[in-house]
Amino acid sequence: MHYFVYLIVSKSKDRSVSYVGYTNNLTKRITNHNSSKGAKFTRGRKWKLAYSKRYKSKSVAMREEYKLKKNIKLRNKIKIKFNKNENFNITSL
Repeated sequence: MHYFVYLIVSKSKDRSVSYVGYTNNLTKRITNHNSSKGAKFTRGRKWKLAYSKRYKSKSVAMREEYKLKKNIKLRNKIKIKFNKNENFNITSL
């Protein structure tokens, strides 16, 4: 079984917010976040996948998730790159 570490982005007023997590079913997890069934922080927002990486073991994925959560500079770099490359329009979700 494979696990994914992911970063999702949502536009909130003038800024974008991000959330980092891990899962074994990426499609289902993003759907849950967008239907307000995911983590409490993600409820009520529309999310787009900005980054994901696959790992072979849950323990490695959890370690990498922790690193990405704590590395604010890397998270911001991913968000900036995503927002530049994506026409991020909340109404298109």
